[in-house]
Amino acid sequence: MKRLWAAWRMKYVTNAAKETGCIFCNALGKTDNDQNLIVVRGEHAFVILNKFPYTSGHLMVAPLTHKATLEDLDPPTRAEMMELSARAMTSLRLVYNPHAFNMGANIGEAAGAGVPGHVHLHVVPRWSGDTNFMSTVGEVRVLPEVLETTYRRILEAWKTT
Repeated sequence: MKRLWAAWRMKYVTNAAKETGCIFCNALGKTDNDQNLIVVRGEHAFVILNKFPYTSGHLMVAPLTHKATLEDLDPPTRAEMMELSARAMTSLRLVYNPHAFNMGANIGEAAGAGVPGHVHLHVVPRWSGDTNFMSTVGEVRVLPEVLETTYRRILEAWKTT
């Protein structure tokens, strides 16, 4: 476990440089794999693993088009985003057996959006007692597995849903 955490921490620290451009649009231009972290692409939207997750399995659902708000999207895109969010929860239940989920969006910079120009939904698995002193006081998140492992586990579960 210590080695796994150290490997992830080192990778996180060395790759911490801010990406230029839109992270979602950039990801869409790459091949889907455990480096790109796109789990699935739909007709109007896609699901991607968060590179800086709150918990293991933290997914984001975003439209294929670069739009800032939900009201800028057409109804088929909004509908597919909700369907993908529901399927994300089903897959996460298979992999992690969470007690609950946080699901939502920060739309606009004033609302805390990390990517204010490309609207997206967060699907975050939660467990009773998963907030501890590290995240509360130290502003540090401890994850039990590296992102590549999380990606492979969710991708396999997605295929069965």
